[in-house]
Amino acid sequence: MNWINIQPADGTSGLTADLRRIGAHPDFWYPLAWSDDLRPGKVIGRHFAGEPIALYRGKSGQAFALEDRCAHRQVPLHLGTVRGETLKCGYHGWAYDCAGACIDVPYLGREKLPNGVKSYPVLERDGMILVFPGDAVKAEARKPAGFGAANDPRYKTRFLKRDVGCHYSFMHENMFDMNHQFLHRKQMGSIQARCLDRRQGADWCEVDYSFGRTGGSQSVGEAAILGAIRPGVNTQCRDLMTIRTEYPYQSLRVWVGGGEPVLSVWLCYTPIGREQRRNHTFGFLSVKKAKIPGLTQLAWPFITAFTERIFHEDKQIVEQEQAAWDAQGCDRNNEVFPALKDLRELLKRNGAPLEVCPTSCGL
Repeated sequence: MNWINIQPADGTSGLTADLRRIGAHPDFWYPLAWSDDLRPGKVIGRHFAGEPIALYRGKSGQAFALEDRCAHRQVPLHLGTVRGETLKCGYHGWAYDCAGACIDVPYLGREKLPNGVKSYPVLERDGMILVFPGDAVKAEARKPAGFGAANDPRYKTRFLKRDVGCHYSFMHENMFDMNHQFLHRKQMGSIQARCLDRRQGADWCEVDYSFGRTGGSQSVGEAAILGAIRPGVNTQCRDLMTIRTEYPYQSLRVWVGGGEPVLSVWLCYTPIGREQRRNHTFGFLSVKKAKIPGLTQLAWPFITAFTERIFHEDKQIVEQEQAAWDAQGCDRNNEVFPALKDLRELLKRNGAPLEVCPTSCGL
C-alpha cells in the first residue's frame, strides 16, 4: 500500500493511505460491455485497469474474453476476425480458441504451435457482459447475486453507461454521501439530507437517509420516480434511502410509504487505464411501475431527462475532484462525515495497491 505524509489543517502531522493510489481489486466480476455491443461473429476491444481484453462472440452465441495481444507480434486481437468459436489475429492469421490456446499458425503447421494468450472467465446476464480479470479459481464463488431490480418485471429499467474521468473511489464517495444535494439545487430545489443510521462489515457498508425539502419544487421526472404522480402511493409518509457499497459494487434503494422500493439502482465502476484515473460506469436504474398501465411509460422521457441531468452534474464534479488530485499529487480531502469515513476505509481494505508499471515490462 502506498502511504504519504499529509499535513492536516490543524497543523499536526499524520500518516495515511492515499485512497486514489488503491486500485480496484481484480478478483471480482467487472462489466466490460453490454450484450448489444457484441453481435455474433464480432470482436471488440476493452480494458480493465490498463489490461487490454478482446471480447468476441462465437457462432454459438457465447461470449469469450482473451488477452488483447497476439502472442506473435503483440498486436491487438480485436483487429482480427471470428471464425466459428475461434479468434484469428488480423496480422498473420494466428488462431486462438476460447481458452486462449493457439490452435493454428497457417505457415507453420499444427505440430509446432507456440504458446497462446491469457483467457478470462465471462459472465453474461441481464444484458451485460462481465469479465473476471483476477484469479480465475475465485470466479465462480464471486458471481454477483443480482443487479438490483434489473430483471424484475414490476420495474422499468434503463441502462446507465458513461466514461468518467476519475478514480473509481470518487464515484463511490459521490453516491454514498448524500450531503452533496446542494450540487443539484437547480434540478431539485433545496434538499436537506439527514443521516439516520450506518452499518458496516468486512466487505460492505451501508448508510440510511431521509430528506426534507426546504425550498423549490419537484420536477416531473423526480415526482414520477418518487410517486407524487403515482396513484396509491402515500407521499406524505416518511421516505427512506439506503445506499450500500458491497465491494466492488454499489446500490441505492428508495422507499416512500413502505412496501417495495420505488427506485433501485445498481452500479459498478470499471477502471480503464493502469493508473485508474478513468472509469466506465455500468449500471441499472429501475423505477417501480405505476398501477395504472402505461403511466410510467408516459413519464419515462421526464425520468430519463431528470436522471441524466443529475448524472451530468455528478460527472462534472467528480472529474473536478480528480483534477484537484492530479494538481496536488495526493489526497488532501478533509473528510468529516462518519459514513464516508467508513466507506473510505472499506475501499482501502478491499482494494489492491496500484502498480503503475508492471515489473515484467522492465520499465
